[in-house]
Amino acid sequence: MNDLGSAARAAIGLVGGADPALLGIVALSLKVSLAAVLVAAIIGLPLGALIAVARFPGRSAVIVALNALMGLPPVLCGLLIYLLLSRAGPLGPLGLLFTPTAMIIAQAVLITPIVAALGREVLEGMWEEYAEQLRSFRISTARAVPTLLWDGRFALLTVLLAGFGRAAAEVGAVMIVGGNIEGFTRVMTTAIALETSKGDLPLALALGIVLMAIVLTVNALAQGLRGAAARWAG
Repeated sequence: MNDLGSAARAAIGLVGGADPALLGIVALSLKVSLAAVLVAAIIGLPLGALIAVARFPGRSAVIVALNALMGLPPVLCGLLIYLLLSRAGPLGPLGLLFTPTAMIIAQAVLITPIVAALGREVLEGMWEEYAEQLRSFRISTARAVPTLLWDGRFALLTVLLAGFGRAAAEVGAVMIVGGNIEGFTRVMTTAIALETSKGDLPLALALGIVLMAIVLTVNALAQGLRGAAARWAG
């Protein structure tokens, strides 16, 4: 369809009609991104909290490196993971290349520094406020980490939502390690790129509509959580 209006109407029809192919791509996208966020939360939040409360030689360099990794180019990340998972790579025998697991790994590598760095900023401010009180109770640095994570849970949820938004919009790394295989590793972003290059605008537009709806929902949730956190703190 070359006519943009016809393509848009067809796209709305695909979304409204719950097209099975569309739903399959969206479901895989959500599965991969949510799994990556879970991995990033397990690794990134405790790491960010530890850096926030601990004082050690080279701490500033670690913070700079973490902030720099927030801008890690997705294609470079995808290339590195591809080399690790390829047959000649150290993890080749696991057979993970061109699978959803490889895509989860790629997204997790990309968003873990984001979760850790943003989490550190949130928790460092809380640590400055609570440090004296926690020290008066003889709470060690290691024990202070879970305390801060729990107390800052609302603010940290917004950090995780930011990570999810970044993961859901990723295309370069998942294209390299996932292969964009129809029905197996094709997610929204890679499908949009492929269908646009093929000239199949209805499906590309339909996926774009769904992706935009997800992004708007995530931002609305983040805004709501910020408001809830502010009211709770007050």
